[in-house]
Amino acid sequence: QVQLVESGGGLVQAGGSLRLSCAASGRTFSSYAMHWFRQAPGKDRDFVAGISWTGGTTRYADSVKGRFTISRDNAKNTVYLQMNSLKPEDTAVYYCAADEIITYTTGSIRFWGQGTQVTVSS
Repeated sequence: QVQLVESGGGLVQAGGSLRLSCAASGRTFSSYAMHWFRQAPGKDRDFVAGISWTGGTTRYADSVKGRFTISRDNAKNTVYLQMNSLKPEDTAVYYCAADEIITYTTGSIRFWGQGTQVTVSS
């Protein structure tokens, strides 16, 4: 069992930056690929970024490539999402998620956090 708690969301102006953190409980954190998904009001929950359990492989949605960076610290059981050059369309609830491999769809994700709100004003 893995419990995930996100933090770092908030209100930021367009062009600004935020760093989200996701703290995981459980001794098996380092064996899971970690992800960030996001869900805007009235829309589906979409893949944003994923990182393998070693940190050696990362994947990004096209909409965030070059602006967002996912990273992890297995010693701290934490995964991060550095978000730069934020746009109003990045406004959403951001969810941390864990699964055995990098997964692009929500259906097979094993563990979810509760989410943190990110609002980007124009």
